[in-house]
Amino acid sequence: MGDYDAVRRFTDEATVEPDTIARARAAALEIGADPISAPVGAQCAVIAAATNALNIVEIGTGGGVSGLWLLHGAPRATLTTIDKEPEHLAAARSAFADARVPAARARFITGRASDVLPRMNEASYDIVLVDADPENVIDYVEHGLRLVRAGGTVLVPRVLAGGGVADPVRRDAITTAYRTLIQETQGSPAVLGALSIVGEGLLQLTTTAIVPR
Repeated sequence: MGDYDAVRRFTDEATVEPDTIARARAAALEIGADPISAPVGAQCAVIAAATNALNIVEIGTGGGVSGLWLLHGAPRATLTTIDKEPEHLAAARSAFADARVPAARARFITGRASDVLPRMNEASYDIVLVDADPENVIDYVEHGLRLVRAGGTVLVPRVLAGGGVADPVRRDAITTAYRTLIQETQGSPAVLGALSIVGEGLLQLTTTAIVPR
């Protein structure tokens, strides 16, 4: 086992996942959803807490795991979750009920993100998490940056594409989309971006503009 694999295994084992989220994960995996890992979820929770988030959007429900992590960090927030799979949304409803999330704090939208996002109000959210249709990730991030308020945060898990982004030989559509997203946002003067390599990776973007000198 290499040093990186050892660190990743240690991080996975060291992250303590609340019981309600662990149950949501098990249920999500049973229906074929692919929820974010516990280390990435914990990072999302910290960001939600640090930004005192009150309005959150997630693109891709993942059976409720990512939403529960976000609400774990921001217990006063209202979450809007979008997914084209009714079964994934149903699992999330059940998971939220199990975690005793008040019904008023969760809004479930069934539909394709490409259809839903253009109708949402811009500059109205504190966090947008993008975890669906990786081939469309760049478009979704553009929508996310439009939806968050000034200083808001867009979170994108899985950007390492299973290690593929670091392999110049890999040129499939999904790997290329993630690689392009990382390169464009890291070089943009309009956003601050940070890339975490914990878990499946997490790209963190804030809309705070940098004025070039």
